[in-house]
Amino acid sequence: MAFKYGIDTLTTNKAIAICSGNMMASITPHAIEKVNGCRKMVETMASSNKAVYGINTGFGPLCDVQITPEETSKLQENLLITHAVGVGSPIKKELSKLMMICKVHALCQGFSGIRLEVIERIVYFIEHDLIPVVPEQGSVGASGDLAPLSHLFLPLIGEGEFWIENSIVSAKQILKEHRLNPIQLQAKEGLALINGTQFILAHAIMGLNKMNYLLDLADLAGAMSIEGYKGSASPFKEALHNIRPFKGSLKVAERMRMLFENSENIMSHENCERVQDPYSMRCIPQVHGASRNAYYHLKELAEIEMNSVTDNPIVLSDTVAISGGNFHGQPLAMALDYTSIAASELGNISDRRSYLLIEGKFGLPRLLTTGGGLNSGFMIPQYTTAALVTENKSLCFPPSADSIPTSLGQEDHVSMGSISGRKFNQILENLEKILAIELMYATQAMEFRRPLKFSAILEANFDIIREKVDKLEEDRLLKHDIDAMIALVKNKSLIVSKI
Repeated sequence: MAFKYGIDTLTTNKAIAICSGNMMASITPHAIEKVNGCRKMVETMASSNKAVYGINTGFGPLCDVQITPEETSKLQENLLITHAVGVGSPIKKELSKLMMICKVHALCQGFSGIRLEVIERIVYFIEHDLIPVVPEQGSVGASGDLAPLSHLFLPLIGEGEFWIENSIVSAKQILKEHRLNPIQLQAKEGLALINGTQFILAHAIMGLNKMNYLLDLADLAGAMSIEGYKGSASPFKEALHNIRPFKGSLKVAERMRMLFENSENIMSHENCERVQDPYSMRCIPQVHGASRNAYYHLKELAEIEMNSVTDNPIVLSDTVAISGGNFHGQPLAMALDYTSIAASELGNISDRRSYLLIEGKFGLPRLLTTGGGLNSGFMIPQYTTAALVTENKSLCFPPSADSIPTSLGQEDHVSMGSISGRKFNQILENLEKILAIELMYATQAMEFRRPLKFSAILEANFDIIREKVDKLEEDRLLKHDIDAMIALVKNKSLIVSKI
């Protein structure tokens, strides 16, 4: 069933599905009616003598300068051109596409006053995979993501650039090839396009999609490390967590019990003399669970945002256009910063488990090699996880705690949420590598517990890993093994749910 822009409720999964081409999306007659109705209101206000911000006035500190109807189109075009001042490397194509999808959904709700033909042109870009080139730096996250959104929509007026496969091509050339004329923007349209939080939101959507898998993968890595370490399953008992029932902790404890189900290795030492394991194993439900709670919170806020109208002014009637602050990115910025810490902590505790496995305790050889001395075994990959963990910690400074006034003081408090979103995704990319190395360590440690068997899901993942990475018998170049493990993580090849 096709998603209906401006009518249906957009979710993280649906946004990703539309972006990847696995779900169709369309503008329905109901949405068209709302868009056209709001457009008539804007045209009425634009032709009146009453000053209405962004419709017949200048922008920012120039909001007190009224614009004549004859100057309106040039004003809107100037808005896109002057605000397209982004710098740095281009963002991923998927992010640009998510931005367009989220913007279309917001515009189709009928509070932005934009013409239907402008929205239809954006949909054409989406459906024909014409992805604008957007620099990663330059947004302060209020008034929305002005610079990146300006770059995103420059091709509407024949400016800017598109991605064509892996090449950057001028929008003028691509529009000509598709027999499309540049659009001449009218009153309110430039402002409707570049005001909004779609850059921040796209980063939140992409990060949430990645983190959802990594949360499960962290549980899997923890379980495999515990099996290799001959740790205890007692800290995951339901009765323990029912008396401190945080949603994330309950979920992780349940998953850990599933991951240890019918494990011969776990049962083989149930009555041993060891009283407790280190925190990085014993406290997995509490630590991973706290990260899940942050994920749940960000997901809730992101799905509110992706179904909201975040431009300015908001058109309510042919006499009322409210100049408010729905474009301010703080609601997502703060949650992105908090969830960045949550993602970083998954890597922090993972590194500690990797370190435990090379200490040479409880029947494991030091550095997970029986030929220590001549062989360094798994000594050095933990240096890599340590470096990545510290890099992630350094990325946890919250940009939302900062604000630098802009626009001659008219925009005197900004969210910096675009930086929050970018750093969130950087941390997740590092987390993929940290977990990949822990999984490599844990698989090697599990080798020393044979011939005992593990749960069905752990055995299946053990086999998946061994298809790509052989047991380390003596020193070899581990870079290829690490890269193979990272590929398994990035491709979501490991099984994280019950089989």
